[in-house]
Amino acid sequence: MEEKEFTLSVFTENKIGLMSRVVAIFTRRHINIDSLNASESSMKGVFRFTIVVKVTEETVKKLIGQLDKQIDIIKAFYYERKDVVYQEIALYKVPTHIFSNSQKVEQLIRSYNARILNIEPEYTVIEKTGLQSEIDDLLEELKKIGIYEFVRSGRVAITKPMEQLTNYLKSLNLMEA
Repeated sequence: MEEKEFTLSVFTENKIGLMSRVVAIFTRRHINIDSLNASESSMKGVFRFTIVVKVTEETVKKLIGQLDKQIDIIKAFYYERKDVVYQEIALYKVPTHIFSNSQKVEQLIRSYNARILNIEPEYTVIEKTGLQSEIDDLLEELKKIGIYEFVRSGRVAITKPMEQLTNYLKSLNLMEA
């Protein structure tokens, strides 16, 4: 079977140590996590891990099965790339002086739909929200000019179909219709 990129949505209670238990499932199977994001969900008291992996569909089904068996995990789902809307955010710290002698950097920032967040005498912080490839492309351009620091978030994704957790909870009669 062919490996594909999958985005997993894992809905959990907010319990100490749960992240390490989730990551351990991937580690035991020798599966690299390409991206991991944890945040509150749309439901009070329910948290969401968004995890990106490249595996076969058979493997992702096994992962979901193992995740669903964990105490404190409400439900896990997986999606193909076409089934999610997603973005990442990146921050770039560049020397402020690179703006002084040319419009090249300003044009570069505009062409990538990035924005300046903070200007200090020694450095300027630029923000870019977009797809991983766009963030990587801007990074490569800024490396040519000079860059002090770079950081990116994990994938933030929302499903195109209606949130499956709501339907799952309704099927268990845990939510009002």
